[in-house]
Amino acid sequence: MSLSRRSVHTLLDLVENKLACMQVYDREDARELAILEQARRELAAMVEQVRPRSADILPFAAMRSAPGAATG
Repeated sequence: MSLSRRSVHTLLDLVENKLACMQVYDREDARELAILEQARRELAAMVEQVRPRSADILPFAAMRSAPGAATG
């Protein structure tokens, strides 16, 4: 079974939200924090794997010098 890119991003957002809200009070909380951090690393690695290698997005500085780019 594989997950879609959208599902991986959704899960990553959920894990990051839970990590942001967590407060560690005891050993069990610390264990859950470590598990969530590992899940975040694994999901982030999955996002990197499904990201297209050649993007049509140019960095902002490159857009200024690109032919036909609007200058402002």
